[in-house]
Amino acid sequence: MRQLNFEIRRLSGLDDLELFNSLPYALNHEVADDLEQGRRRPEWTWMALREGSLLGRLALWSTADAAEPMQFDIFDVDESLADDEQRQVGAALLELADAEVLSRVETPPEFAHYLPADWREQPVARRGTELRLELLENSGARFVVERLRLEWQQGTPIPEPDPRLSFRPFESDDELVELCARALSGTLDAHSVEELGNASPHAVALAQYDDEFATYTSPRDWWRVAIDASGIPVGFVIPARHSYSHIIAYIAVLPEHRGNGYIDGILSEGTRVLAAAEAPFIRASTDVGNVPMAAAFARGGYDTIERLINMAWD
Repeated sequence: MRQLNFEIRRLSGLDDLELFNSLPYALNHEVADDLEQGRRRPEWTWMALREGSLLGRLALWSTADAAEPMQFDIFDVDESLADDEQRQVGAALLELADAEVLSRVETPPEFAHYLPADWREQPVARRGTELRLELLENSGARFVVERLRLEWQQGTPIPEPDPRLSFRPFESDDELVELCARALSGTLDAHSVEELGNASPHAVALAQYDDEFATYTSPRDWWRVAIDASGIPVGFVIPARHSYSHIIAYIAVLPEHRGNGYIDGILSEGTRVLAAAEAPFIRASTDVGNVPMAAAFARGGYDTIERLINMAWD
């Protein structure tokens, strides 16, 4: 194996941004603002360089107020390099990031890698991705899930409301947590299934509320409970706006009401709320294995724009 000569250094700041973004990736357009807002930090960002050219890069992410990284979401290597050279660069980046940051936290942050929707049909991109996933597996990471990244564009028709349903706000935070806990029964979401292996449905729902829903600064009156003609909740949807875009943060039909086709009406209500708020586009995601939910988003006018692979260390 030919030894590739290169150096690794941390990002010095915004002056390095053009170089850092010289490898294409779905998150490149967010990096500058993330650095300015403190969601990315130079001490969590590394570049592998040879004669001023970028061979690879690795970066971690967090909320601006977090002391430790919360996600490992940039790990790129120049795919024009030979396989053994890609392995050398990727392994060196992982080794340095582990020594300087990852080994010092109790559990390394989950790996998230964004890919084109058809990445398996692109031979060069597929090979490069598989090589990086192999390096992560060698470091002790395990595959968690592959997810669809979905998008609705302003102007796309919204399905008509379901005449069987009406909607109201949540009566309280406690009601939201209770309905989330009930919705976890029979869930097809891989992350939720893993969490339920270590905690009760109520604890999982409460953690999601505290860590995610409570952080949204968009209006809570966007959040909707779907009720039937008798006034009984059958499901709910949480439209929101985070740091990057408008999103369908969560959507569910309660277990005892599944199979009745309510999901389409609940999704259309969530889309309608955000469209009325003049969202230029709406993002959502669901596991590849959650076929019913993926089909509902497709019927609701959401296109698959990317895929996302998650890996984790125990």
